[in-house]
Amino acid sequence: MTRQQNMQKDQTIVRAEEVLRIEAESILQLIGRLDGNFSRAVDIIYRSPGRVIVTGIGKSGLIGKKIVATMTSTGTQALFLHPVEGLHGDLGIVTKDDVLLAISNSGETEEVNRLISSVQKIGTPLISFTGNPSSTMARASDAVIDVGVEREACPFGLAPTSSSTATLAMGDALAVALIDKHKFSEKDFYKFHPGGSLGQRLRAKVRDVMISGSDMPQIYAGTSAIDAISVLDEKNKGFILVTDELNRLQGILTDGDVRRLVRKGLDISEKRIDDIMTRSPKSIQDSWSLAQTIEFMQKDEITALAVVNGGNQLQGYIHLHDILGRGGTVRISLPL
Repeated sequence: MTRQQNMQKDQTIVRAEEVLRIEAESILQLIGRLDGNFSRAVDIIYRSPGRVIVTGIGKSGLIGKKIVATMTSTGTQALFLHPVEGLHGDLGIVTKDDVLLAISNSGETEEVNRLISSVQKIGTPLISFTGNPSSTMARASDAVIDVGVEREACPFGLAPTSSSTATLAMGDALAVALIDKHKFSEKDFYKFHPGGSLGQRLRAKVRDVMISGSDMPQIYAGTSAIDAISVLDEKNKGFILVTDELNRLQGILTDGDVRRLVRKGLDISEKRIDDIMTRSPKSIQDSWSLAQTIEFMQKDEITALAVVNGGNQLQGYIHLHDILGRGGTVRISLPL
């Protein structure tokens, strides 16, 4: 290796050390900003009977998804909602029992603030992670957590580096603080994680927690669209499953589907469920493990799945709430 190559390598290491130092300092500076807002955020989430709905766009959205993963695996029910998708129908997953955790370094992200405006009408509490405590998003919040940094590690001060790292660390702090509140134990943690070097998975199966029988939100193909929407409202599950006369799964209709139809001004008075449902919905078999099911739900950002047998006949359905009890712990008893 030439002297010039050695010098170049040294400069590379120097740059890497500088980045790590800047980002480490950014996290340490957050300690002095922890105040009543953080405690209030923990209390709001703990007392909420619903879930934490995390939203953000761009790098903030990616950090938000990791926060969701951390919360879900440590006893706090959480989902990620993309703000744009939320404004185009998916807002239907948010209820007044949930908590919205919004992430925006500037606090002025248009899509996020538009979503917040809509969520406020539902009555959902709002917690914000922002680097601008006087921003529009912060002023609308019930608890504002300052994740601002003095500078980015990017040499141009443009790419989110220190700011995204600080936000991620604060998300971990929030999730871990909630572990204590929920009294989430090592045994609970084991239930949601691979065990040992061979990657042992959860041993409980979908059949152990799925909902079936009269509680099923189910109708038959050929039912009028008006009657289908009436059943959707009556069952109040957020969706209904459509089967044929042999109980084979044909489609699904969700609250979001109905809202989109209304926005389009479509006349459904003469329509049948077959005309407005989503065909070939995602489904799983009752032999799946709960670990597989959670991973599948997270990958596709869905909260409910139809359960079918090998002949595609409907056996039941499973919701994230059926896997996670209030506070995030499994309702059933798993052998350890």
